[in-house]
Amino acid sequence: MKRKITIIGAGSVGATIAYTLSKEDIATELVLIDINKEKAAGEVMDIEQGTCFRDPISIVAGDYEDAKDSNIVIITSGIARKPGQTRIELTQTNVNILKSITPEIVKAAPNAIYIIVSNPVDIMTYVFTRISGLPENQIIGSGTILDTARLRFGLSEHLKIAQKNIHAYVFGEHGDTSFIPWSCAYISGISIQQYIDLMRSKGKDMGDIDKEGMLEYVRKSGGKIIANKGATFYAVATAVCQICSRVMASSDSVATVSSMLHGEYGIEDVCLSTLTMIGPNGVQGKLPMRMNKGEIERLQASAEALKAVISQIEL
Repeated sequence: MKRKITIIGAGSVGATIAYTLSKEDIATELVLIDINKEKAAGEVMDIEQGTCFRDPISIVAGDYEDAKDSNIVIITSGIARKPGQTRIELTQTNVNILKSITPEIVKAAPNAIYIIVSNPVDIMTYVFTRISGLPENQIIGSGTILDTARLRFGLSEHLKIAQKNIHAYVFGEHGDTSFIPWSCAYISGISIQQYIDLMRSKGKDMGDIDKEGMLEYVRKSGGKIIANKGATFYAVATAVCQICSRVMASSDSVATVSSMLHGEYGIEDVCLSTLTMIGPNGVQGKLPMRMNKGEIERLQASAEALKAVISQIEL
């Protein structure tokens, strides 16, 4: 069965997503589109020359019309923040890019599930939802799926347990107002503190979690990577491919991705990340999580911070 994925943007993130997908059994066809056609063609040539070691896959550098019949379209287009540029200025620039892309790609692939990766991702997901004319279930922002992965890695390092046994999440925006709902963080079926106490009873030297330090690690990881190597793209590409895998699966699963809220937790008309059901039909709704009052207030504060930015941009 054909499984076609189109990626808009052949920068570091878009190209790495294409490369990662070329190594996985998620897609049978990949289309890479960029305003810089030579860059897209070069990325495709480099990627496809390593595909002789896997089952056949078609990879092409194309135009919007080549996205026809895509199952998934991934949008990564945008520019990075420049020195002296305000967050609002960056947001408006990337919103303008998205506004130019949206009519073209939606015309070519009206039935695709769209994964928005461009930053600031929650605002870009909101804008795409408002201007695309597509049903909301077809629109998924990558949201805090990467933040959640960073959290689980950090907890795994501290607790010395496999990441797959850690059920903890980052909620809110993919940015400075994100937070960790610790009241719903578990190691398999027990709370993190219970796990720590259990390990201590078995003679293991294990300190308590520095919760603010862990949140700081999650929030600042991207900036540190950028300072060290100039950009982040490996982990985000892996996270986006995980979303693709879930959309291509036979049943729904749960992820912290960004989508429109309609009264959940007292929040409306903004996109941010909470537990969300996604699958072959895209977004299937939010899963209510029993957060305490303080955590709900932090989620609401994150929503208000995003709304404040949205109110200052031109849609």
